[in-house]
Amino acid sequence: MKSLAICAACVGVVAAIADGHVSEAAYSASRSCYVSSMLSSYSSAIASQTATTTGALQTDILAPSIPHLPPGPSATAYPRDGLLHGAQPAPFTPSGGLGTNGSEPLYVPETDFDFQSISLALYQEYIELDLFHWVLEYFSPAEFEAAGISPEEQYLIKYMGDQEIGHAELMANILGPAAPKPCTYRYPFTTVEGFIEYSIKNTRYGESGVLGFLAHLNSRPSADLISQTITVESRQQAIFRQFKGLFPMPFYFVPGVPQSWQWTLLAPDIVSCPANQTRLIWQNFPALRISNNPDNTLTCGCDWPTVKPAITHNMSTPLSAPGRVVEFSWDLPGQPVGPNLSYVTTTQAGPPKFVAWVSQLNVTYSPLTVLNGTSGTTIQPNGTTLGGAPAINGTVFVAVTDTDLFVTPFNITLINPHVVAGPALYQSG
Repeated sequence: MKSLAICAACVGVVAAIADGHVSEAAYSASRSCYVSSMLSSYSSAIASQTATTTGALQTDILAPSIPHLPPGPSATAYPRDGLLHGAQPAPFTPSGGLGTNGSEPLYVPETDFDFQSISLALYQEYIELDLFHWVLEYFSPAEFEAAGISPEEQYLIKYMGDQEIGHAELMANILGPAAPKPCTYRYPFTTVEGFIEYSIKNTRYGESGVLGFLAHLNSRPSADLISQTITVESRQQAIFRQFKGLFPMPFYFVPGVPQSWQWTLLAPDIVSCPANQTRLIWQNFPALRISNNPDNTLTCGCDWPTVKPAITHNMSTPLSAPGRVVEFSWDLPGQPVGPNLSYVTTTQAGPPKFVAWVSQLNVTYSPLTVLNGTSGTTIQPNGTTLGGAPAINGTVFVAVTDTDLFVTPFNITLINPHVVAGPALYQSG
């Protein structure tokens, strides 16, 4: 593929408002028409391919899980002494690197892993595209202004929706005619403040989900393009925190999470998808809930602000701290979720024993006190990351597990067979 198709037309916002005065059929049609139009053309290099509609079913499964292996024999062979150790392929060019031999890059998937990962990212772009445009029709300008969101800031929300049009079209072009199509969605909020809180969490798992697979893609050219979308996602995450008057980035590092974690969080908000929609291979874990999640809307007389947009506040009193008792409940597996309730939650894990906290560079475990089969408590752990910053800050991923398996950012998917339920998002700061 020599070039990516660029959408020249401006995509309109939703015409219908989701209330009792609009039929479900009309509402669904109105919400999908404006996003489906952007898929009307693909680049010439993929236009002749045959679309696949069977979706991700199953092939031969070689093992019940990926083994935990030691590093490869050459993993530490490079001397790290600052000298050059190979012939230079060209002036001012060191030896090594991937995709650096001058071959023309093709922005297409090279493996099932590539296709399924980018498809998941496209599902994420679609819901954000829908959300950021639809919400401006659902709430009146006066409702936004009552929440402190000015007309200029309302335009910023629309602009973020327009960014998602470009992101979605880019990923659809990479995937080709079998790319997933836009769906219809439901959102768990009824106020502008609820929209902002939802968007903080949605952009967090959208960002971290892509960061989790980006370095593992076989298609390095595709990874290069998708990295340009995820840097924008990071900025959107900071903006929505600023809409709540929160510190925009109270962390030094942004974690990546496995694709199945992102899909578990995303799928419940998808009501239905078109017929013959490309399905995803990723697992849906049982839902995990935090009954006493810190509330960043409280007016408590402390240093945390009320809901009021601001570039930043210097908040010396955090929302949570090490030693806090955190209460959980979770579902048993076997629940239908996602588009058309066509996915089912599953787990391979044994009895619940720990809570995994995924934040910044760390996966930290705390013991779980099980109160009955589907609820329990733990203590928020202490810890710091490089530079001395608190490891648990901002929006943190938590999951109930059957063991405290040691994993690092690059092999975090090894935790999946041990997830009992989750993830959930813990608003720690």
